[in-house]
Amino acid sequence: MEEEASPPGLGCSKPHLEKLTLGITRILESSPGVTEVTIIEKPPAERHMISSWEQNNCVMPEDVKNFYLMTNGFHMTWSVKLDEHIIPLGSMAINSISKLTQLTQSSMYSLPNAPTLADLEDDTHEASDDQPEKPHFDSRSVIFELDSCNGSGKVCLVYKSGKPALAEDTEIWFLDRALYWHFLTDTFTAYYRLLITHLGLPQWQYAFTSYGISPQAKQWFSMYKPITYNTNLLTEETDSFVNKLDPSKVFKSKNKIVIPKKKGPVQPAGGQKGPSGPSGPSTSSISKSSSVSGNPIRK
Repeated sequence: MEEEASPPGLGCSKPHLEKLTLGITRILESSPGVTEVTIIEKPPAERHMISSWEQNNCVMPEDVKNFYLMTNGFHMTWSVKLDEHIIPLGSMAINSISKLTQLTQSSMYSLPNAPTLADLEDDTHEASDDQPEKPHFDSRSVIFELDSCNGSGKVCLVYKSGKPALAEDTEIWFLDRALYWHFLTDTFTAYYRLLITHLGLPQWQYAFTSYGISPQAKQWFSMYKPITYNTNLLTEETDSFVNKLDPSKVFKSKNKIVIPKKKGPVQPAGGQKGPSGPSGPSTSSISKSSSVSGNPIRK
């Protein structure tokens, strides 16, 4: 078999896996609740596979080429154990060369006048000081999928100048489910470090968007904090998604309801049980005044 799943604990006995994962295996295995840290071993890509890909597509950046010469793709997963249930959580993946395919519209169900990805082009948002020019779905850019992100978007290797594309003119971008582009890194090496240091947490790429990660993902981030420079940025607002209950305020409001019980006199209530001559008039007058005041204690 070309691919082999390495059970937990093999990272230390296999130096090449330790180097590939930047030592993240030991950190995960020492984290509370983490279990089933698994790496699917992939053999190095042969040089003719890289040459064939370049002939059919573009010249591969040097760091991408070196990565595939070490391993033809990457897949590492880990789970958490909660109440005797094992829940798959982290996933880090880089497509193999055979799956490093160009992002184009499928022609399977296309009609003659059907809209294409190029129709989504909007040139109103171009490059700015803090954001480079976004990729284009038309011939101005050549885009290859690095990771499908379990359906939450796509991480893409983008050649910004179109064909014939230059290896040094590449960037890594994230395409969300709404087909908006978000810049990640200038190089594949920088992206790989982000992937590892974010532990493959669900939707971590959305931390680099203007709307951020979902509340559910933010809870996982607060439990297993990424080893990255923007950890504080990702977790500082976590409290806003956590329901808080202030017991003092809750019981304080309840005490207000109980207070009227203490105001009403208790003795007249006992006088109603056994009516007597002298106390009759005073009892009726008390009842009349109670009905006027609307005291909730009297029935």
